[in-house]
Amino acid sequence: MFADWFKKSGIIQLFIISALLFSGCTESRSVKQAEEVALITKALEDSTSVYYASFNSYPKDLKSLPIGMFDSGTGGLTVLEQFLAMDSFNNKTGEESPDGVPDFDGEDFIYLADQANMPYGVYSSQNKTDYLRELIIKDALFLTTGSKRTKVVVIACNTATAFGLEDVSRMLQQSSTGVNVIGVIDAGVEGAMSKISPNQGSFAVGVLATVGTIASGGYEKSIIRYSKQRGYTADIRVVNQGGAGFAEAVDSEADYISKNAKEVRDNYRGPRFRDSLGIDQKLLSLYNFDTKGNSLLIKRDKNGEIEDIQLNSSGNYARFHMVSLLEKHRVNNPGVVMKSIILGCTHYPYLEDTLREVIAELREYSQGDVKPYESIIDAGIDFIDPAVNTAKETFKLLYAQNLLRKESNGNRVNAYISVPHKDVPKEAKDSSGNLIFNFKYGRDTGSEIPTVTITPFSKANINGDNITRIEQRLPLSYSLIKNNME
Repeated sequence: MFADWFKKSGIIQLFIISALLFSGCTESRSVKQAEEVALITKALEDSTSVYYASFNSYPKDLKSLPIGMFDSGTGGLTVLEQFLAMDSFNNKTGEESPDGVPDFDGEDFIYLADQANMPYGVYSSQNKTDYLRELIIKDALFLTTGSKRTKVVVIACNTATAFGLEDVSRMLQQSSTGVNVIGVIDAGVEGAMSKISPNQGSFAVGVLATVGTIASGGYEKSIIRYSKQRGYTADIRVVNQGGAGFAEAVDSEADYISKNAKEVRDNYRGPRFRDSLGIDQKLLSLYNFDTKGNSLLIKRDKNGEIEDIQLNSSGNYARFHMVSLLEKHRVNNPGVVMKSIILGCTHYPYLEDTLREVIAELREYSQGDVKPYESIIDAGIDFIDPAVNTAKETFKLLYAQNLLRKESNGNRVNAYISVPHKDVPKEAKDSSGNLIFNFKYGRDTGSEIPTVTITPFSKANINGDNITRIEQRLPLSYSLIKNNME
């Protein structure tokens, strides 16, 4: 379908050239190193490339520059909200003690939502990890080039942290700009584990994240590393749940949720009914799905028996994945108490209220005289939003480098979002103008022909439901970005 466009873009020619260039590499040279050369070298050295960063002209005084932040969509605004709200430190002394002044008071921010390319969590399952890593580098380049140069890059995305933190860090180190990068995964683990004593007996930590983040093993590796460093002796069980479709539903992606759908549809990509990892008919009473309106689409046969179920609200995605996580824990870890659940995707805190409701319902659920979930869910279970510790880590870094502005002038936020490029063929877009699944996950690395363009936030490029959710749940962020959208 897209062959003509691919030929025009020069992708085929670029890959022939790339193959010739890299054919001389020894077998011991890793694929990872070869992939890094493809874009990072362009940014650092190739002045003919559209990705050349001109790092040698980067401002020497970083203090006056904004803080840069990116995510695969609007979910990362939950991280920005924590930055705007946090008062955990004394701004003058740097001590971790509130002083009544927001810790980032006076700082400006540049926020990038790579909406056109989301969800990032799907790229690994489509064997496009190399393309995802390139997208992450491009996000970082947006925040370190031209008029968008920033003093620190915050990867406000768990999947991007898992797959791209090392690449971005290496590029910035070689840039000699002094700009650092901070990700959310280690911060999330710090938030979860620091509340649990190293002398605690066996316990479990739940990780609810995108399929891509779970596949990377990022959280599990970080928990193991943290526990070894801090001397934990307990048997720690990590219970992972890949939130297929959850983040996409929050951002109203058409393949996962359809506001106008009245019946089950062919292009649905969310959890399937009776799939091995999908909606389990035996757990329907536990999911307690919202059935109002078209929140849940059900197809029945002539006898009234359920043939298919499709989730059609972000709340029902939240319910499905939280029940799935706790049921997995109940089956695999009998007698072990889950102490905390890491919300390993920036979109998930939008639905924290619903997730807490599910926990409360499961603790009270009974089968006869037995409550099978009560004893394996800590009564004071913590929901960990990695954004909190990400903000703390960023403050400590900037304070130590004397890069905080320390001016009580409030904040400014310039927010940007990616949309399909005007030159992308119309058959590569759906009826809403978004990139279709097969095109989005069918692209290859190496091309300098753009498929997306970046533009300021506006009501034209952000779903109305998302704007309402941002306004209701993230008042500080909304107050600063609403002018972009009007």
